[in-house]
Amino acid sequence: MRKLLFIFFLAALAAYGAWVAVAKPNLTPVERGRRLAEANGCFSCHGPEGTRGVANPGRPARTVPSYRSLMMYADDREQTLEWIRDGVTSARAKSQSWRAERDLGALRMPAYGKKLSARQIDDLVSFAMAVAAEPAPGDSLALRGRDRAAELGCVGCHGEGGRFARPNPGSLKGYVPPWDGPDFAELVQNRGEFGEWIERGVSRRFLANPVAQFFLDRGTLRMPAYEKHLDAGDVDALWAYVRWLRAQ
Repeated sequence: MRKLLFIFFLAALAAYGAWVAVAKPNLTPVERGRRLAEANGCFSCHGPEGTRGVANPGRPARTVPSYRSLMMYADDREQTLEWIRDGVTSARAKSQSWRAERDLGALRMPAYGKKLSARQIDDLVSFAMAVAAEPAPGDSLALRGRDRAAELGCVGCHGEGGRFARPNPGSLKGYVPPWDGPDFAELVQNRGEFGEWIERGVSRRFLANPVAQFFLDRGTLRMPAYEKHLDAGDVDALWAYVRWLRAQ
């Protein structure tokens, strides 16, 4: 009897371990950065998800810049990192006119270098650049796919460029999977399945899996079926963008 109980205990422990492994969140640097930005007050000045800066009296633009205009203030990833870590780029810090202009403003960019780790700052950089849509696909088909994702409303749930993991209560992992994260590979195995998700809102493989169907039905947000709203070539363009994104 004791032996049977022990075997049952081991089996239950193994099942629990497997469940924890399946349900464990796999957050990307962009999503970690988004959550860090929210937790550290970045949206207080830069607006929701960094997309709409608040008023900043005294500065020429009179508003805090949104991350969407990031490339007006930073030429590359390194300068974006300097803004977040030091509160200013090394080049602008040397400019007397810029310092004088900054001092006129009511709000000033804080330096997070002493508050956050190097990895956290790097995640914030990844998030800010994702909102700024940088880098952008060089391939025209992938670029069209990125733009169509916005036009079709995909970014409403998946975030800018399909790269956020916004909350989805009741779903397996509690969030909408980003296209560049490891969860995506569990949902979409190939171009055919991708087309099924886009056109029908679910793949045949998931429809045939009762456990998968349970969590799809349980989630607050459901993938819509876009079949009636697609233009010719849309699925190929979206797939090209997703492949480009994952290759980054």
